[in-house]
Amino acid sequence: GASVLLLRACLALLASPIYLMSFLGLWEPFCKKFFFPCVLDKLCVVYDKKSRKYKQELFRNLPDFRGSSGQLRLLEIGTGSGTNFQFYPSGCTVICTDINPNFQESLSKNMKKNQHLHYEQFLVAAGEDLRQVPSGSVDAVVCTLVLCSVTSVSSTLKEVLRVLRPGGAFFFLEHVAAEHSSWKYFWQQVYFPTWKLIFAGCCLTRELWKNLEEAKFSELKLQHIRVDMPWMPIKPHIVGYGVK
Repeated sequence: GASVLLLRACLALLASPIYLMSFLGLWEPFCKKFFFPCVLDKLCVVYDKKSRKYKQELFRNLPDFRGSSGQLRLLEIGTGSGTNFQFYPSGCTVICTDINPNFQESLSKNMKKNQHLHYEQFLVAAGEDLRQVPSGSVDAVVCTLVLCSVTSVSSTLKEVLRVLRPGGAFFFLEHVAAEHSSWKYFWQQVYFPTWKLIFAGCCLTRELWKNLEEAKFSELKLQHIRVDMPWMPIKPHIVGYGVK
């Protein structure tokens, strides 16, 4: 515990300009509008290469959840720049949601690249509050690298279950806490406060599989995997889907 606190203090010292900006109320608006969208675009290039095989395997099951009309209506929580679009089946209707509206430039580029999809609307909304989406109105909900930063995981999963039709599915790929006895978890604890500040509320030590197991899915397919991001404390992941 003492070593974690000491290393946290050292890291906070290195990041002191950001802590000062946060104290003055300047960091959050700068991060939301400029820093986070820019950094996320760069990170996504690397992340997509490392996670591609997992995404391909995960999303190949999407057509199985088409509605009675034969169409697939999909809602994505935390769409960001739209890097998942390439994996969605042709003809799929997509509703994009994100709490941060400042991804529009890169989002528009990915929409143009992926014209095999129909884009219904973009909603500025948090995962915990999808009131703009009617209950039971979508066949699938997708969430990748988002549950780490929502205010309430349980509230987000309740909203997921509400908007899904019976028989619909929630697809996820999320980084999670490492084994508590591992060095990875030690360093996740060290990085935690500074990482959360810099990366818009991202929490490194959430055990999200527990939240998913506690949610009221009739069926849950969940696998623990490792995505090897260089020099990043987010290697342990979970991937899978839950059926309403």
